[in-house]
Amino acid sequence: MDSSLDAIFSALSDPTRRAILERLARGKATVSELADPFELSQPAISKHLKVLEQAGLIRSGREANSRPRVLEPAA
Repeated sequence: MDSSLDAIFSALSDPTRRAILERLARGKATVSELADPFELSQPAISKHLKVLEQAGLIRSGREANSRPRVLEPAA
């Protein structure tokens, strides 16, 4: 099986990551904005974001002093 497809399915297997994708479908958000609805630390959310980025499902932007995440629709 294609390793990129494995990475996508692995990323989507976690309910927290699916919820993050749901939130990003409504627009870009910072790590702290993404962490708000969860009882997780920002480092824990960052780990989830890293998995999503490695799977190609989201990307990190750059705006002034923040790095909002956005959904990668092509994925």
